[in-house]
Amino acid sequence: MQFQLTKNFIQNVEQFITQKDGLALKELLKDIHFADIAELLDELNAGEATYLIKLLESEITSEVLIELDDDVRERILDNLSPKEIAEELEEMDTDDAADVVAELDENIQQKVIEKIKDEEHVADIVELLKYDEDTAGGLMAKELVQVNETWTVAGCVREMRQQAQNVTRVHSIYVTDNDGKLKGRLSLKDLLTAHERALISDVYIPKVDYVNVNTKDEEVARIMQKYDLDAIPVVDEEGILVGRITIDDIVDFIKEEAEKDYQMAAGISQDVEADDSVWQLTRARLPWLVLGLFGGLGSVYILQGFDEALSSYPILFFFTPLIAAMAGNVGVQSSAIIVQGLANDIVKGSLWNRLLKEVGLALINGSVLGLLVIIFGFIVAQDQLVSITIAISMLLVIIIAALIGTFVPIILDKRGIDPAIATGPFITTSNDIFGIFLFFYISKMILGF
Repeated sequence: MQFQLTKNFIQNVEQFITQKDGLALKELLKDIHFADIAELLDELNAGEATYLIKLLESEITSEVLIELDDDVRERILDNLSPKEIAEELEEMDTDDAADVVAELDENIQQKVIEKIKDEEHVADIVELLKYDEDTAGGLMAKELVQVNETWTVAGCVREMRQQAQNVTRVHSIYVTDNDGKLKGRLSLKDLLTAHERALISDVYIPKVDYVNVNTKDEEVARIMQKYDLDAIPVVDEEGILVGRITIDDIVDFIKEEAEKDYQMAAGISQDVEADDSVWQLTRARLPWLVLGLFGGLGSVYILQGFDEALSSYPILFFFTPLIAAMAGNVGVQSSAIIVQGLANDIVKGSLWNRLLKEVGLALINGSVLGLLVIIFGFIVAQDQLVSITIAISMLLVIIIAALIGTFVPIILDKRGIDPAIATGPFITTSNDIFGIFLFFYISKMILGF
């Protein structure tokens, strides 16, 4: 049965911590998965969480720390000594350890690194810290199984046994030459069926997907997703094998990017969480609210320019929210599809063909919606010329909104700007302004006021 973190369970943990009953706590948590312990720590205060981290074995708590949100982990690490942090890092894979070290204050980082006993582990962590976090080098781990093409099958198996002790999960076996350059990969089936005196050079598979240390994280995710890879090797500029990226790291990256894009589409300019401070939340939200304010003021200014229309046909005023809403909705729909396509690298081909496609789609949707408006006007005995004016205005507004929602993300992407910024308030505000202007301008042309 899956573990459920109940209020009663949390209260028991808090009671044992208050009583400093470490034995009871260990017994209570001994069969609990580290991901569930991480969830538990989220419910405790910093002091209680720190007590648990110090109580349990580093083999467990190192995994727990990785699962925690950044702010919770930061609060706990602030209460640990450099020696205690180093003990946790020694149990982590190099990529996770490097991520934790990068979060520490600079004056603490060196003290923690000096306390790590495993010199090879330290060297790997320091090397990973040199890479930008948004590159393959920043995502990769140093732990892998690497064999030389000149080895025999028997010698390869012996060496693999030794290397595998330091690797949590063996996804692939990589083959290199004497200089460490990646040559290919080794199938476990081929290894088991080959003669023990056969050379690895005779049985390995030369074809292997790989990335460079400077490859952007989005490209790494795209490659692994496209080819269904559980892991991918990473090479440096000279083709030397330096690490590997596993699927769990890519899943974490995709999750973080999805959260960031969702917040950006909702009009939040920074990566924030619900429990962040009021000042942090304000800084993230206010810029887009200001944009919305100016957009609204622009709409007011446009309405003032058509005051004669409101005097002659006051009913137009009541359809203004409808036009603005349709423009915003269509724009957000179009931009959401394009942003998703850009993220998955499927927005290709001629822009002219995409233009025709969007116009055609907008014509169909706009015509159907416009017809419904005319039918509604007939039912409520509305002036048919007014209904036709609203229908035509809506049709043109939908076409313009679809084009803005389609091409703004593409233009932003070509200029190296995250296209997710185009969705939400940006598209909605711009389409509101264009929509209201077109509505009254077309109404003026048809109704003649």
